[in-house]
Amino acid sequence: MSTITTQPNGGLNGTGVLLSADTITGDDVCNVQDEKLGKIQDIMLDMAEGTIRYVVLSAGGFLGIGDRLFAVPWQALTLDRENKRFVLDVDVERLKNAPGFDKDQWPDMADASWNSSVQSYYAR
Repeated sequence: MSTITTQPNGGLNGTGVLLSADTITGDDVCNVQDEKLGKIQDIMLDMAEGTIRYVVLSAGGFLGIGDRLFAVPWQALTLDRENKRFVLDVDVERLKNAPGFDKDQWPDMADASWNSSVQSYYAR
């Protein structure tokens, strides 16, 4: 995350921050216990709504080998400006048990049933 542009209206979780997709790809995601959960690999846009639906979190592998991917609802993340990362309020074990997928077999993220299960898993 190299550039944060503050805007008077809108932005991440109503904070007035605009970030480019390229800027947050590769950013660390930690939990509130300050444990590293993974990195943002991709961003999924809802073109009908004009919003970010999910970030794809890559976790659990070594040097990109054996990574498991997780679709994390955008609303479940909080920007940590000071440390230039995102925070997800789940512990490591809960993430290990989260609905995930392999880099070669992505789910149909437009499927309502799949969407509902992912949203409810990360609901606070």
